[in-house]
Amino acid sequence: MKAKILVVDDHEIVREGIRRLLTRSRPEWEICGEAGSGEQAVGAVEELHPDVVILDISMPGMGGLEAASRIAKMGLACRTLIFTMHESDRLDAEIREIGAHGYVQKSQAARDLVVAIERVLQGETFFSGHGN
Repeated sequence: MKAKILVVDDHEIVREGIRRLLTRSRPEWEICGEAGSGEQAVGAVEELHPDVVILDISMPGMGGLEAASRIAKMGLACRTLIFTMHESDRLDAEIREIGAHGYVQKSQAARDLVVAIERVLQGETFFSGHGN
C-alpha cells in the first residue's frame, strides 16, 4: 500500500533516522514531508494531506499532543502517531482523548514504528508496550 507520511521532530537527526528506517523497510511508502515543530506540522498537513503523521511529543512551542489535537479537528483522513520516550496509562488516555491513533516509544522505534504505521493505515490503533 502506498502511503504518504509526514515526519515531525525538532531534531533533524531523529527525522533522518525515521526516514531511513521507513524507506528501507517500506520503499513503497513516500515521506511526503518533514517538519521541526507542531506549528509547521499543522501547516504541512493542510498542504500535503499525508496519510500518517509521526509527531514528536516534546518540541519547542506547540508539542506533538497539541498538534495532533489540531490535526484531528481538521477532519482529514490523516492518522497521527505520537513519538515519545515515555509510557503511562495517563499518556494512553490523553492520546485517545485528543484523537490521535497511538504512540511509539523512541526506544522501541526500530521494532515498532513500521508495525504501528501499518496498523493505523488499517484503521487500528497502536500503543507501544501494550501487547501490540
